[in-house]
Amino acid sequence: MRVTQSMMTANSMKHLSSGYGQMMKYQDQLSSGKKISRASQDPVVAMNGIRYRTQVTETGQFKRNLSEAHNWMDTSDATLDKATNSLHRIRELTVQASNDSYESGQRSNIAKEVAQLREHLASLANTRNNNKYMFNGTDTTNAPVDTSRMDIGFNGLSGVLEGDLPEEAEDFPLDVMYKGNAYTFQGMEGDSAVFTGPDNETISFTIEDGSVTGAVRSFSEDGTTRTESLPERNVIVSHKDAVSTNGRTVSVELMKGTNVDINVNPQAVFGNQLFADLKALENALEHPDTTASELSAMLDVLDKHVNNSVNERAELGARMNRVEMIDRRVQEQDLIAKRIMSDNEDVEMEEAIMNLMTAENIHRAALSSGARIMQPSLMDFLR
Repeated sequence: MRVTQSMMTANSMKHLSSGYGQMMKYQDQLSSGKKISRASQDPVVAMNGIRYRTQVTETGQFKRNLSEAHNWMDTSDATLDKATNSLHRIRELTVQASNDSYESGQRSNIAKEVAQLREHLASLANTRNNNKYMFNGTDTTNAPVDTSRMDIGFNGLSGVLEGDLPEEAEDFPLDVMYKGNAYTFQGMEGDSAVFTGPDNETISFTIEDGSVTGAVRSFSEDGTTRTESLPERNVIVSHKDAVSTNGRTVSVELMKGTNVDINVNPQAVFGNQLFADLKALENALEHPDTTASELSAMLDVLDKHVNNSVNERAELGARMNRVEMIDRRVQEQDLIAKRIMSDNEDVEMEEAIMNLMTAENIHRAALSSGARIMQPSLMDFLR
């Protein structure tokens, strides 16, 4: 085979160009820190990189979701703790006031503190986190408790009964509360408005000249139906929407396919019944005819509300423990995903430097050999 000068020159130029390409490749790796800069350089690395980056993005979002869950649940737990402490304080005051040695003036002073604690509980129910109401289910833009629509009294009940009554009894806009129980409207029986409660108990409100003049409770005891007149101070009438009934859960995805409820059931803690019972206690403390036995009977009602708050906090604590375990798992997944992604696309800097130096030496050797192989031409003598 005949080898010409032009053939050696072309071959030498081809190798020089290849050397430039290798040096550019290693220079790009050192500049970017990545193995490839285009998918065509290594399609397998590129496709794996897309999958690994998707996984890293997912774990990053889950970490943000976990942060939001921790923030929401920690705030809820702290709020429930304050609510439970307030209820315990109200119970202590009730025990003190149930002593026959306390005068009406002393009980009135206790009533003032109970009123402040009731307002404090209302403010706790309207707690906001990141400008979102936490105890209103999925309706996080509206306050769940409106104290102005509570305890409207017999006059407020008279006004509603004098208006157009709804066709369905369950659409009646008011609730009646008495000693820890809620009574719902059943209808009119002559000149009386009848509300039913647990165990088929009823409270009938007598209406004369368009005004409620009294209330009678009918209940069964030892197989006998009994009745008793109820003073207005013991019966609390409030609008149903005074406290929101939105009990839908706020659920957050903390891992792929794993959703956890981060809110508490507001009705279990801050229901209309709670504020009605506290208002009834306040009225009883302010009234001079209230007996010690009447106040002692309120202790069981308060205990029920305390237990509701404690139980809801315990249930929240169980979910918080689960969130902690999910958080640790997501942190591990995040580290693994980032390590795998780095192994796939990040370049080993030491190896890239060695490769660049090797390519540079080969290129210099190619330049040196090319200079020796290319013979002088006539133009070199004419300079």
